Amino acid sequence: MSADYKTGDRVQFKKTHPCGGDIWKIIRVGMDFKAKCDTCGRIIMLPRKKFEKSVKKKLD
Repeated sequence: MSADYKTGDRVQFKKTHPCGGDIWKIIRVGMDFKAKCDTCGRIIMLPRKKFEKSVKKKLD
C-alpha cells in the first residue's frame, strides 16, 4: 500500500506508542519522515520505508 503523504496528514500506526497513542501528525516528508504523537507530543524521525511499513491507515 503506497499512499501519497504530505505535511499535516494524520496517520494511525500499527503499534501504539509507549504513551498509549497511535495517531501521529506528519511534520516533515522526504527521504525521512518526521511525525509528532497526538497524545504526548513526542517527535520521531523514521526512514521512508519503515514509516510506510508502520502505517495502518491514513486519517482524514
